[in-house]
Parts: sequence; C-alpha cells; structure tokens
Amino acid sequence: MNPTELKKLLHALQAGEISLAEAEKKLLGLPFQDLGMAQIDHHRELRQGFPEVVFGENKECDQLDAIVKAMQDKNSNILVTRLSKEKGAFLLGNHPDGHYDTLSRTFVIEQNPTAKKSQGKILIICAGTSDLPVAREAAVTARIFGNEVEELIDVGVAGLHRLLSKTDKLREASVIIVVAGFEGALPSVVGGMVAVPVIAVPTSVGYGASFGGLAALLGMLNSCASGVTVVNIDNGFGAACAATRINQTGFK
Repeated sequence: MNPTELKKLLHALQAGEISLAEAEKKLLGLPFQDLGMAQIDHHRELRQGFPEVVFGENKECDQLDAIVKAMQDKNSNILVTRLSKEKGAFLLGNHPDGHYDTLSRTFVIEQNPTAKKSQGKILIICAGTSDLPVAREAAVTARIFGNEVEELIDVGVAGLHRLLSKTDKLREASVIIVVAGFEGALPSVVGGMVAVPVIAVPTSVGYGASFGGLAALLGMLNSCASGVTVVNIDNGFGAACAATRINQTGFK
C-alpha cells in the first residue's frame, strides 16, 4: 500500500463509502505478510516512499515466484534485482506482464503508473560501456521509484571532452549518480563541477590492480571534491535509493 492508496481508503471510510470492517480487512495485510521463507514488508512504501525490492540472487525460482505473486496481490509495483537470465526467463514466463532487462539483470512489473514523486531529475553518468550493467540497475530502480532519469554513457576521464560537452545536462540535474571502475576518478571531476549531491558508485571493472573495484572504491572515498557520497562496489540499486530519498525531500 502506498500513501495515495491509504489516503483514498481513509477518505472512503470518512465519507461512509466503506464500513469499518471493510477498512480493517484492507489493512490486515500491513505491515508485513509471512510466506514462511520470506516476510514481505508491504508497509515500506508508507514509511520510505518506495516499496520493498526483491534481491533475486541466491533465491530459488519458486521462492521468487511466490514473492512476486504476493506483491501482485497487493497491487504493488515490483522490482527484482540481480537475476540471472534463467531466473529472469522463468519469471517472465509466469508473469508475462513484466519486463526482464538482461543488462541490468532486473525484473519489473509496473501495476500502477508511477506517479512523479520527485522535484527534479536524476542524472546517471556512466564512465565506460563496461560499467553499464551497474548504471542501468540504478536507472531502472530510480525510474520505478517515480524519478525522472537521464543517462550519460561512456564519458570517462580518458576522454574528458565527452563529459565537458554535456555540462548543460549536469546543470539541469538535482542529483547525480556517477558510475566508474578502474581508478574511479570520474566522481571527483563531476563533484568539482556541480553544487548538487553527487553519489559515486565504484564498479568491479578494471585490470588486476583494480582488485575487483577496491581501487575505485578507495579512490572515491578519498575524493578531493568535498561532499561526494560513496556507495558499495557495483551497488547501482543503493545509489538509486539514496538519490530518490534526496530527490523526494520537500516534495509534496
């Protein structure tokens, strides 16, 4: 249940359009639903502004299917992350109204048109094409959470003129997510050019001494551009959640 649905329910109860027993029945599914192998937090959208997201890695197909069905029954928008192609195909076969994106490894069912919940645009900047899976995970997440999203792809520091030609895009954004591997320098560059929040996402892309993204993570944590915030390696989802919280602040 989201805040809009809750307000409609309370207004209907106040207007006498439904009985107290009917309202109570609709609220019985809150705050969570116990499926045995999972407890679905249907209350999360009321608390945080976006629904619970299913982490698909290491879950069995039948577990994922049961969780998705339970969330569908509550008319929730559904996002499943970190899905293999096999699991994505399985969910798509059982839920043809959904969409599986092979690049971001996400599965989405949008049951309710996602109303704009934010006051500005999230710009997602991707240093290289190899960083795209993480950047796209951030983009899919931010969009299903009701944000306007724009993407800049392959504008890393090895050819900085590519980014500098898009400075108008940087100025239009309310929050910027910067995804980069190797030495992770791009967030520092962007952080030195804008006044809005910058969220850096290190990726596990790079040669041996990148240590699976650790070099980029440490570089971003030591950014000389004050105020750059860093999430974990390959965590495009987490960056989109943080950007959504920032972007929704003060929005009514």
